Amino acid sequence: MSRIRPYARGSRRLATTSVAATTATLLAAALTPTAAAADRPTRASAIENAAAALVHRAAALGLTDAQGTAVRDVVVDADGTQHIRYDRTYRHLPVLGGDFVVHLAPDGSYRGADQATRGALSLASVTPKLAAPKAADLAAAALRAANLGETLRRITAKPQLVVDVLHGAPKLVWQTDAVAQDSLGNPVARTILTDAGTGTEIDAWDTIETASGDGKSLYGGTVPLRTTLSGSTYQLKDATRGNTYTGDAANQNDLCLLTVCLSRAPSTVFTDGDNHWGTGTAADRATVAVDAQYGTDVTWDYYKNVHGRNGIADDGKGSYNRVHYGTRYNNAFWDDSCFCMTYGDGDGTQLGPLVSLDVAGHEMSHGVTSKTAALTYSGESGGLNEATSDIFGTLVEFHAANKSDPGDYLIGEKVVRSGFGREALRYMDKPSKDGASADCWTAGLGDLDVHYSSGVANHFAFLLAEGSGTRTVNGVGYNSPTCDGSSVTGIGRGKLGAIWYRALTVYMTSSTDYAGARKATLSAARDLYGADSAETDAVAAAWSAVDVG
Repeated sequence: MSRIRPYARGSRRLATTSVAATTATLLAAALTPTAAAADRPTRASAIENAAAALVHRAAALGLTDAQGTAVRDVVVDADGTQHIRYDRTYRHLPVLGGDFVVHLAPDGSYRGADQATRGALSLASVTPKLAAPKAADLAAAALRAANLGETLRRITAKPQLVVDVLHGAPKLVWQTDAVAQDSLGNPVARTILTDAGTGTEIDAWDTIETASGDGKSLYGGTVPLRTTLSGSTYQLKDATRGNTYTGDAANQNDLCLLTVCLSRAPSTVFTDGDNHWGTGTAADRATVAVDAQYGTDVTWDYYKNVHGRNGIADDGKGSYNRVHYGTRYNNAFWDDSCFCMTYGDGDGTQLGPLVSLDVAGHEMSHGVTSKTAALTYSGESGGLNEATSDIFGTLVEFHAANKSDPGDYLIGEKVVRSGFGREALRYMDKPSKDGASADCWTAGLGDLDVHYSSGVANHFAFLLAEGSGTRTVNGVGYNSPTCDGSSVTGIGRGKLGAIWYRALTVYMTSSTDYAGARKATLSAARDLYGADSAETDAVAAAWSAVDVG
């Protein structure tokens, strides 16, 4: 769930060679010895093994009779090692920061666990003193305050009672998703945590986080498409990738975000008579649909071919795209509630249609994060959430090996116009070139907007892949200095992707901060390449180079 934020300050609106074969090989080799397929634990047996471990390790994990657990995700390594991710409830209420990952040996024995938060979980009462309508009113006021200067209309707010352990001692809080429309009819949304006893705001964050034919795209040239023949008409729908499809939002808007749904813009699937889509110009409404569908295809293929992930939720089911959304909408976003990506056409002055490859990879990667670590979209965790999408969006672009849009470490360079004032939305080699992002970790980093605190992880990723200093990649020049004056040698994009993906899916939790990200990626590097490997040393060096020690 994210915005690709293009403005350096003062705005809340909006973010060569394929490495697939080598990365897949490295991942498989790194987890040897490999268990025979017949002996390797299944998802069901891993869940059963973890359930047994929870019984014996309940005290260590802080589990009591008042708590419940639910499996969110399961990862079984090639050697049979198992990682089961849980969400937690307390007296049937969701627990923010209650998630944890149990790690089991190939034989099912307990190895350890990573928890979002630690400590006893107990409340005297789960009856709120603050009524739900009052929490809704406070959230609506907070949404107005965060959008000072905008005339908001159709404001709705839906509170949910939860237990919060992310912000210190356990508290009963109202988590309220407040949504509205701005003066152009575009959506704005904010999640507000309110103390259910005192009415004090605890935290808040923006939540606008998405047959063989061919198409002439706006940014990527002529690209292949898999479509569906229905009668004598082709649909822009791909049965080989979970029935992903692209529809026309007809320049209308939603009032439907997260769990609050009053209306949704239409999404009429694109159709064509000859299976040749678009003209390569924005005058044809199908052109940007080609870009969006192609971006979905490439992102699906990247995750499947490189990381073995079968779709965003790893369940083989496809998401969908909506293009031509809103009026001069300078944004693109992923929305869990519809499991879809939504793309605006841009204002034509600063931004064009936001359907470039790296934007598509960015938005779909928010869905992957949501289904795995579920990094909270505020503070340092929010910065890591955004950086995860920038990192994988970049790797998707490289993986596509599209001659019309070759891979680079610039985010959204295809969508910016001359009136934007710079060549890209964000820069990974030196994030501060956008005028607001952080290159180096500081104590106040978590107070920045998540699109700017993401800079530290983006900088780390560039250093880990390419190294420090000056270089040219695919004709683009970069200069990535370190924060501590050190020199870092890169280990390549394939290994960066393998390490970050394993850290995200196995070790990170909702509350992971930058120190936790260092720990998670080091654990991932040790798993993949060995504790004494050059790769593990490079991870440590790259984090130190951005002042994360």
